[in-house]
Amino acid sequence: MMVGAFFKKVTNMDFATLVSFTFIASLLVMSPGPNGVLIAKTVPTSGQRAGFANVAGFVAAFYVHGALSIFGISLILVQSAQAFFFAKMLGAAYLCWIGFKALREAWKGVPTAHDVTPAKQRRTLAKAFGEGFLTNALNPKVSMFYMAAFPQFITQAHGALGASFTLVMIHSFLNLVWFSAMVVLFSRLSGATRNSSFQRWLKGVTGVVFIGFGAKLASLKP
Repeated sequence: MMVGAFFKKVTNMDFATLVSFTFIASLLVMSPGPNGVLIAKTVPTSGQRAGFANVAGFVAAFYVHGALSIFGISLILVQSAQAFFFAKMLGAAYLCWIGFKALREAWKGVPTAHDVTPAKQRRTLAKAFGEGFLTNALNPKVSMFYMAAFPQFITQAHGALGASFTLVMIHSFLNLVWFSAMVVLFSRLSGATRNSSFQRWLKGVTGVVFIGFGAKLASLKP
């Protein structure tokens, strides 16, 4: 009761509503998607810090989508066939580009760790952040999730602006926790994942999965 009263005072939303949204958002976060695949690709070759930069990019993109949803731009995106088509094709093209790039690297082969210096292997933190940000920022499904979730969990009595950002913060925090744990897991497995054969296999799988996500996004209906 005390916890529920605290959250209602801080967010103007009842505790049961927050728990319900957290449960639904958790299922979305933990379901397989391009974020997990990107981390699986980044950490073995570029290290834990680059993986955390990916996660920071994810979170930044969620706040962008949340702001667009709150201020109504995403409503135009969902209702306008031309705007939706442009956004989904842009996102699909980016995902497919990552996929084709990974497949090309898998086809050419990956040098062993002792043949390549770490500086040539590793992404910069800025590049890793950008990959994480663009993977989510160019995906209209994130905006569609917010547009679908906000009316379900927010009423006029809650105060739409504050309550909406509360839900975005919860979703972002869940992503931060889940994918940070994934980064740690992959970093601990890095010793076994640095060999050339595994890298070629991983890049091949990454390429196929990203192209699949891109094709799925391109066929998404508003």
